[in-house]
Amino acid sequence: MAHETGARRPRRVLLLAALAAVVLVAGGALVVNRLVSDDGPQRRPGAVAATATATATPSTAAEPSPTTPPGAGITGPLNLLVVGVDTRVSVPGWEPHSDAVLVLHVPAGLDRAYLFSLPRDLLVDIPAFPKSGYKGGKTKLTHAMSYGSRVPGKPKEHRVAQGYELLRSTVSGYTGLRIDAGAVITFNGFDKLVDTLGGVDIYVDERVVSLHRRPDGKHRDPAPSGGGYVGPQMVYEKGQRHLNGWQALDYARQRYIAGGDYARQRHQQQLIRALTAKILDENLARQPDRVQQVVDALGETLIYAGGPRIVDIAYALGGLSVDRFTLVALPGSGVGKGRAYRGEELKPVGRQFLTALKAGDAEKFLATHPELRVKN
Repeated sequence: MAHETGARRPRRVLLLAALAAVVLVAGGALVVNRLVSDDGPQRRPGAVAATATATATPSTAAEPSPTTPPGAGITGPLNLLVVGVDTRVSVPGWEPHSDAVLVLHVPAGLDRAYLFSLPRDLLVDIPAFPKSGYKGGKTKLTHAMSYGSRVPGKPKEHRVAQGYELLRSTVSGYTGLRIDAGAVITFNGFDKLVDTLGGVDIYVDERVVSLHRRPDGKHRDPAPSGGGYVGPQMVYEKGQRHLNGWQALDYARQRYIAGGDYARQRHQQQLIRALTAKILDENLARQPDRVQQVVDALGETLIYAGGPRIVDIAYALGGLSVDRFTLVALPGSGVGKGRAYRGEELKPVGRQFLTALKAGDAEKFLATHPELRVKN
């Protein structure tokens, strides 16, 4: 983390650009289309239509006038959905799954933010989605992306941006939060940003043995009998560490560790915060041209879905201190009968946090439930 010297400077956070670039996904290789955004008239935050469709077209919105800073009309509350998708493009006809689902909530006033994850196996009601022919049902959250991505009459064709639409509706219905904008990120985009920043410093809070990578960064060989990998494994020892792009991604992918998928969610959030802190001294949020450069550099590795432009959101959140960027863990447990595992459900305290968040009482709720705060 960069240190301030001399007079204390405002600590700026490029939240959406950072989140969209560092959101971690937990399996397979990702392929999504190029940067996309809303081509229509600028809407007020939160006015994204429920039927809005992400399309593979660069934004053509007019630049703000010189006297009006980007994002001047964004006052909050603001809810951003960041998704990592497993597409496994090497498998013909494979449907994309959302393996990392994170929500960033910024209350009115834009003076603090809360980041939480939803389990990929969370049992939710997925609404009917005529575009893909899905009739609706109760199943795991990760399937919303795949069910929504289907193209009727074309079983081997899938549209990630379309799948995001159904996932967004599902997350909104479950949390009660209006989703104002969102992003889908790829492995390559994450690697590129971390390496461009010179790596990231993070405290590894438990010993993590990689299932996927060797110590030299190469992928481990598949087991001859199938069902796993063989060969030496990369190990992340507990303590303060400096990770490059592939290491940071690999570390936060691992879920076969103490705490399982909930530990992986915690590591994803910690890494996002560490990278946010990494870029504080660059003050990127108040430099629209630099924000756009970051977005353009990600190119085909990022889908930005609906709502205000990334430049506007980043600028609007530029005054937020990283000290008021709170990571929240929502505890859950498995659901099923006997050995028949159906998925996960949030414990009552997790659902109560979502209710408090929607009502604007998140800080008060966390004061009485400090165990939900993720240690940095």
